[in-house]
Amino acid sequence: MYANILLSTDGSDIAKKGIEHGIALAKALNAKVTVITVTEALPVDYGSGHAGGWMPSQEEFDRYDAACEEHAGKVLHDARVMAEKIGTPVELLHIPNAHPATAIIQTAKSRGCDLIVMASHGRRGLRKLFLGSQTSEVLVDGSVPVLVVH
Repeated sequence: MYANILLSTDGSDIAKKGIEHGIALAKALNAKVTVITVTEALPVDYGSGHAGGWMPSQEEFDRYDAACEEHAGKVLHDARVMAEKIGTPVELLHIPNAHPATAIIQTAKSRGCDLIVMASHGRRGLRKLFLGSQTSEVLVDGSVPVLVVH
């Protein structure tokens, strides 16, 4: 049924449930698995009208990128440990400085994935009360079936 599954995680507890469910599904189907985490670019405020903006220094960009890389490494390590416990090999992928939904959709297409598994929501402020904004975007804009885990 599904031969190539993309699992998306931001490291949140609900995303971990999605990863666990996706890995178990992949094992049952003997499917290939890629686990992806996406980190967004440092927001820059160029200002508008009379308001002055904020432009980070190169040092701030570097610190931000290093923190994102560290976080992604931990998130992917946790996914690898979960996969090892379940007994399914996984490929791990970090996409830095990207919009999560767009990167998830593009990765699914470029890798020939036939299913995306993701959590119903991640850590997005008040939006966490509703279906996650990234999950919603993947459902609306993607062409690959999506299994939403909550």
